[in-house]
Amino acid sequence: MSAQDAGRGPRALLNGGMGRNAAKAAAQGAGLTLDDLPPPDTKRWVMRRKAQVVDGVRSGLLTMQEACARYTLSEEEFLSWQRLIDAHGPRALRTTRLQDYRRSMGGADDQDPLAAVG
Repeated sequence: MSAQDAGRGPRALLNGGMGRNAAKAAAQGAGLTLDDLPPPDTKRWVMRRKAQVVDGVRSGLLTMQEACARYTLSEEEFLSWQRLIDAHGPRALRTTRLQDYRRSMGGADDQDPLAAVG
């Protein structure tokens, strides 16, 4: 983190180091390109990368099917990211919080294969 970024606070880190206006424009899809999305061979899905893919689909940059093919995701996985963002915001995409958010959405642990992980 540069000295310039240090003065922007923790929100700048959540937005990938972007300034407030750049983050807002990216969230609205203004000027969003495929280069702004995670690389197709992404293996480590942190909340920021998941949110970028959801933003890309919502902005019309690519379809859900294209995103799923590009990132080798199931439609169910992508839709779960969308639901979590809609219900709880982007922080819900943190893998350490998935179990808590899934419980609050009505999912039972014994039905959730990922509940035992984490």
